Amino acid sequence: MNNFFILFENICKMAKEYSRIQRVSQEIKKNTAIILQREIQDPRIKITTVSYVKVSRDLASAKIFVTFLNNEHPEQVKHNIRILQGAAYKVRSLLGKAMYLRIVPELHFIYDNSLLEGIRISKLVRQVVQNKNN
Repeated sequence: MNNFFILFENICKMAKEYSRIQRVSQEIKKNTAIILQREIQDPRIKITTVSYVKVSRDLASAKIFVTFLNNEHPEQVKHNIRILQGAAYKVRSLLGKAMYLRIVPELHFIYDNSLLEGIRISKLVRQVVQNKNN
């Protein structure tokens, strides 16, 4: 019976940690989007959208998944990611001022190609349906 309570306490602790990680991820997503829009006005980067943020369990690092408006060329995407990574220190500093965290996670910007993949898959499905109908 005692093991049951220990297991229950651990599950509750994990749920609280997960919930906190989720909240921190959402706050980082919201604040990073605002910072990129208002504070980091680099003309080399087109409109940047923060699509998802994944924070490590220890809150030491955060992967920020981004997309760029009308930038599907791999070289341009790599260039934009390098620009964002170069601005990561400033973004992190501004996040520290906007959020009430003891430690602001180290930021890693990653290109999110899920939208392009979704479009590609939709085209393939459309082609299969058209071929089947013909």
